[in-house]
Amino acid sequence: MDNTIKWGIIGCGNVTEFKSGPAFNKIEDSELVAVMRRDDKLAEDYAHRHKVPKWYSDADELINDDEVNAVYVATPPSSHAIYAIKAMKAGKPVYVEKPMAATYEQCREMNLVSKETGVPLFVAYYRRTLPGFRKVKTLLEDGTIGRPLMVNIMLLRPPTPAEADQENQAWRVDPEIAGGGVFYDLASHQLDFLDFLFGPVKKVSGTSKNLGGLYKAEDTVVAQMEFGNGVLGSGTWSFITDHSSTRDVIEIIGTKGRIEFSTYGHEPILLFKERDFLEFPYINPENIQYNLIHNVVKSIKNEEKCVSTGETAARTNYVMEKIVYGDSGQ
Repeated sequence: MDNTIKWGIIGCGNVTEFKSGPAFNKIEDSELVAVMRRDDKLAEDYAHRHKVPKWYSDADELINDDEVNAVYVATPPSSHAIYAIKAMKAGKPVYVEKPMAATYEQCREMNLVSKETGVPLFVAYYRRTLPGFRKVKTLLEDGTIGRPLMVNIMLLRPPTPAEADQENQAWRVDPEIAGGGVFYDLASHQLDFLDFLFGPVKKVSGTSKNLGGLYKAEDTVVAQMEFGNGVLGSGTWSFITDHSSTRDVIEIIGTKGRIEFSTYGHEPILLFKERDFLEFPYINPENIQYNLIHNVVKSIKNEEKCVSTGETAARTNYVMEKIVYGDSGQ
C-alpha cells in the first residue's frame, strides 16, 4: 500500500520557489505531484523547472485530482479560506501559508470545517521548528534567565520599492487582500512565535496609523499585551523609516538575565546573564520550511503532533486584528 502524501500546490509564487516547494520532495513519504497557478504558462513553467508531473490553471481541478491527497495553499491571504475549505471538504489535509487568513472570522470558518470534516489544517509558521528559535525556547524552559517577566519587539525598516510604487503596489499593503499592511505579513511570525513561547495572549491592545501616505494600510503600529503565563509584552513596528532606524530585535527579560534575537536577520542569539555573555548561531535548513513540512507530513501520518495548526494560528490573527482594528474588527 502506498502511504505517500502526494501534494498539490495552489498558488506557486515566489514563496514556493525555494522556501517551501522543493522540501515536499525531500521528505520521506512525501511527493509534490501537481501545481496550480491562474496563468497556465507560469504553472507549466514552474512544473517543468521543479520536475512536477502535473500543472493546472484551475484550483478546483487540482483539488479534485484523485492523485492529490494533500493541498498546500500558497496564495495571498484573502483566498486562503476559500481554497482550504474546498480541500478539507474534499477530504484532503491542508497546509496553508501565513497569516492563516485575511480576517479572524475566516480563520474561525476554516477551523470549523476542519472540526466538522475531521480533516487536519496546518499553517506555515515555520519558525516554531527552526533550530535558532527552538534554542530560545529551550533557554526559557531550562530557566536560564530565571522567570520571564517581559518581552519587547521592535521591527523597523524603510518601505520597499513595491510598497512605495503607488501605480503597481504590492498586494501585501492592500488590506482587502492581505488583511492589513506589512504588519500582517511580518509581525504575524513574531506574534505566533511568542504564542509558542508563552501561550495565548489574554489581553491585547494597540494603536495603528498610516503616517507615510504611501498606501491605504497601516504602516506604523504600537501594541501591548499580556500572555496567559503573566509575561507582559510590547511591540513597535514601522515600515516607513529610513535605513538608519532599521531594527529587527525581540528581547526577553527575566529575573536572572535576558535573551536577544532577530526574526528575519538570522543573527546569533544573544544571552546576557550577570557578567556572562554567550552567542548561539542560527542553523537553518536549505529550504526554510523543511522542518515544519516534515512535521506536517508526520502529523498527517499520525506519527507525531504538529506544532502549528489552524487552532494555534487563528490566535495570531485574533491578536493582530485587535491591535490594528480594535474591537470594531475588519
